[in-house]
Amino acid sequence: MHDSLQLTSVHLRVADLARSLDYYTRQLGFVLVNATPTHAELAVAPATPALLTLTGDPSAPPAPPDAAGLFHAALVFPTRAALATWLTHAVAVGVEFEGASDHEVSEALYFSDPDGNGLEFYVDRPRSAWPFAAHGELAMTTQRLDLPALLATALPPAPTPLAGARWGHLHLRVTDLDRSDAFYRAILGMVVTQGTYPGARFLAADGYHHHLGLNTWGRPRTPRPATALGLVSATFALPSVTSTRHLADPDGIALTLTPTPS
Repeated sequence: MHDSLQLTSVHLRVADLARSLDYYTRQLGFVLVNATPTHAELAVAPATPALLTLTGDPSAPPAPPDAAGLFHAALVFPTRAALATWLTHAVAVGVEFEGASDHEVSEALYFSDPDGNGLEFYVDRPRSAWPFAAHGELAMTTQRLDLPALLATALPPAPTPLAGARWGHLHLRVTDLDRSDAFYRAILGMVVTQGTYPGARFLAADGYHHHLGLNTWGRPRTPRPATALGLVSATFALPSVTSTRHLADPDGIALTLTPTPS
């Protein structure tokens, strides 16, 4: 665990709650722990805290293509075998993937939910294997993932294929890298771990590769509409926070800060 900063929950607004629940539970393997006609809370296993909230709103408009907002929310698995075992489940139930990458710090699978919300499921490589540039900055890259090698580590199917996973990082589209970088470093106490990736910046605490990715890919120009489909808010826990705080970043993306869970 990365104790001084944790992404503890993500809240998404979706157009069809029943459709999204089917996707997140039957296809991805989340467990429904609480539901009303318009809201659902999901966990990775029974008797574990909810880490994903879905709010259904058929009247909510899609966000404009040039708006800031979610690029992807990323769930990290405890072991390579756990990610591989989940992948065998996902293939069996027909999850459609958009990419699979080896970033040298991690092995990652990419896809989107029915509303186009980006998701990444990944596993970290050992920190001793992470690549660094001569000046000390991380040197994450994007290469083709060796899927046969990953699948070779899979274990027999599990009834809760996401057990042990947690949110690892959040990646956002923003309108101004420097402005968002300064905001998140001040609010979350992070440092830049890689600033040379074209059109993107990566920040973290605790020596992690990144708890937050920021990019301007596609040239977003407008703030995140508060009532649109997509990311409603993300919750980060920090030991310096003594009571819950609600705020918004420079692009109108809502954040909640909470004390670190005991």
